[in-house]
Amino acid sequence: MSRCGFPQSKKRSYSGKRIRRLHRETLLSIVLVTSFAVAQTNPAFKPINVQATAGLPSEATAADSPNSGAPLTLTLQDALKRAKSNSPQFQAGLTELGLAKEDHVQARAALLPNVNYNNQFIYTEGGNPSFPGRFIANNGVHEYISQANVHQALSLTGFADYRRTRAMEAAARARLEIAARGLVVTVVKAYYGLVIAQRKYATAQNAASEAERFLGISQKLEQGGEVAHADVIKAQIQFQQAQRDLQEARLDMDRTRLELAILLFPNFNENFTVIDDLQTLQPLPSFPEVQAAAARKNPELRAAVAALQAANHEVTAAWGGLLPSLTLDYFYGIDASHFAVHQTVLHDPATREFATIRNLGYSATATLLVPVWGWGANRSKVRQANLRQHQASVELSFAQRQLLGNVQSFYNEAQAARAELESLTQAAQLSAESLRLTTLRYQAGEATVLEVVDAQTTLRQARNAYDDGQARFRLALATLQTLTGNF
Repeated sequence: MSRCGFPQSKKRSYSGKRIRRLHRETLLSIVLVTSFAVAQTNPAFKPINVQATAGLPSEATAADSPNSGAPLTLTLQDALKRAKSNSPQFQAGLTELGLAKEDHVQARAALLPNVNYNNQFIYTEGGNPSFPGRFIANNGVHEYISQANVHQALSLTGFADYRRTRAMEAAARARLEIAARGLVVTVVKAYYGLVIAQRKYATAQNAASEAERFLGISQKLEQGGEVAHADVIKAQIQFQQAQRDLQEARLDMDRTRLELAILLFPNFNENFTVIDDLQTLQPLPSFPEVQAAAARKNPELRAAVAALQAANHEVTAAWGGLLPSLTLDYFYGIDASHFAVHQTVLHDPATREFATIRNLGYSATATLLVPVWGWGANRSKVRQANLRQHQASVELSFAQRQLLGNVQSFYNEAQAARAELESLTQAAQLSAESLRLTTLRYQAGEATVLEVVDAQTTLRQARNAYDDGQARFRLALATLQTLTGNF
């Protein structure tokens, strides 16, 4: 039996071998031309250009898109801008910052004099002149009060609250930056996840086309008596597996498109394309530069520092509840029995002489409030503030340690991802060359079908690994920049 499983004579002349090899080469040439023509005319397995069609929606999603016009082309910066407008986490950070600003405005207003205008009418029941003691709090049967009041309150608690709200505003601004940088990581992951899914779909298409072509070759060779039927069965299995891989790649591409659409569009639009710019590698700065940037521009550290400052001012405000506070009031206006600027009154009853007086006047009060006894409530507030201060101090210490560890860890991840890209590129190129040579050896009868199948699988895995490596480097950079900002 020969290697292909067909009976042969043990003794064969040299001329017979030469004729048989010539016959095989002629048959393989016909098979290659035929299979190439089939692959070109079969739209189900036509290879796609990843760079030209990156981001194109699938047929199903394009038909269901709310926008039936030309697809919207998005860069990464466009995606980040849209995500900020639609992200509930980022909008929550904006809301928190807005509330903190208004708290600061209110605390500042509490330290400044405020002006109110009071209008009041007091009516008292008239009584017997022999008993004038009723309703002595009032100044007459009719009393009109129309006064402007300038009020000023001074206390240690007010000044401490003002400084506390300023620190809380700084903490809210730092947390907003944390949310913005975290959103960048989310968008980068989803954006390049779609790019990689499209690349893998193209790789699966090429693999399916190659498996179909190889199945045709093995069938032709079997008909010519060159290979066993087992080779055809193995080629059929590989072809069916390639079809399943293509379906899974299509499903993954549609899934990543939906995930990105959720982040970017309020109307859930899927009719968009993304730019495949993974070939452009961003430089990675040195580790000392990354450390310096993290120390200067890390929002988590700033938020922890601002939280500790706010806790310190809260302790001061709590102690202010145990100290005296001063309130000043200045009144100007009318407080008379007639609602008028001028009033005519009986000046001399004997002569029935009348006089005109001016009702407008002013008064001022100063109140010093000294807390004496409050059943321990103020002391309790001080203890609460001290507990919050201790917690903020612990969180700041942890944030500092965590920053040092994350800078080292994230930088190592980015450095490793960058270093592996060259190796992954070479692996993809070598795998393509290996498949080409193995196919030629199989056609010449020098390789088995298992070697061809293994080469096909290796090429698909190498291309997918290269794509994943590029996306991994971009994601590692985005994660590192959550600590350092853009560089």
